[in-house]
Amino acid sequence: MIRALVQRLPVMICPRWVDLKAQPIAVEDVIAYLMEALELPVEHSSVFEIGGTDQVSYGEIMQEYTRLCGLRRWMISVPVLTPRLSSLWLGLVTPIYARIGRKLIDSVRNPTLVRDPSALTLFSVKPKGLREAIERALHHEDQEFAKTRWSDALSSRGKSPSCGGVRVGTRLIDSRSVQVSVSAACAFAPVRRIGGSNGWYFANFLWWCRGFLDPLVGGVGLRRGRRDPDTLAAGDALDFWRVETFEPNRQITLVAEMKIPGRAWLQFEVEPNSRGSVIKQTAIFDPAGLAGLLYWYTLYPVHLWIFSGMLRKIAAIAERPASTALSRA
Repeated sequence: MIRALVQRLPVMICPRWVDLKAQPIAVEDVIAYLMEALELPVEHSSVFEIGGTDQVSYGEIMQEYTRLCGLRRWMISVPVLTPRLSSLWLGLVTPIYARIGRKLIDSVRNPTLVRDPSALTLFSVKPKGLREAIERALHHEDQEFAKTRWSDALSSRGKSPSCGGVRVGTRLIDSRSVQVSVSAACAFAPVRRIGGSNGWYFANFLWWCRGFLDPLVGGVGLRRGRRDPDTLAAGDALDFWRVETFEPNRQITLVAEMKIPGRAWLQFEVEPNSRGSVIKQTAIFDPAGLAGLLYWYTLYPVHLWIFSGMLRKIAAIAERPASTALSRA
């Protein structure tokens, strides 16, 4: 919740609870405590209070996050923002639904400080301070994000309609899939050949226009092409993308290096099944403030058309050898 607030709003209207003290603890330290608790020799049930080394207000947590991210945020505290109004405000400006925000705010209206420090003597865990905990979270953010398979999480939603994609945390996700009647290797072949002289399979003129405009605003454009027209490896430049992960016949994740107000990824996954394979395509965008949100929602209809057409074309190319062989037979 705090991360979503400080990333989206240059000026934050804050209720009184931002001045309340808390003792935030890193998730790693919580897990370490839980693991040790399994082996802790106690004669009867006990309750241990755990927390980080710093006692800070929620406002100070926000300010520390902004400092480490190189952001500048102004906080204006007002006395009339009730929990209900606060939750509605969260639902408007962050990915958190109002009903969830209300529960979160209800839980932060009271100080949450460690009163019994006995856990520090009975456990070997040495909790991190606020700054170190945030630094580690930021350091691992992209790595953990890259390992997360967003399309798997979204597949359970079925084909529920959405306008502008799905918000997951602070990120905006647009995912789709198509069934093809060929093996994973055949389905993956046009995916691994994407970009460069092979083009992007659909609306290539628009891709060219985007590549032409990108250097004018300081981006890399399409001039880099790709190292090899048939093979890829992690770290390869691919037009104005870079290959972040590459698993043969399974997955490619591209991270955008064009000039945009935020960070973007384009991911393709191929999964075999009893009918052939499923090709999944997921566009992920982490907007940088209001400009990023305007960029995503303004261009979403165009991106929807382009990415949908691209996936259809990839499926058609993947199935072409099989259909040709069938017609000859």
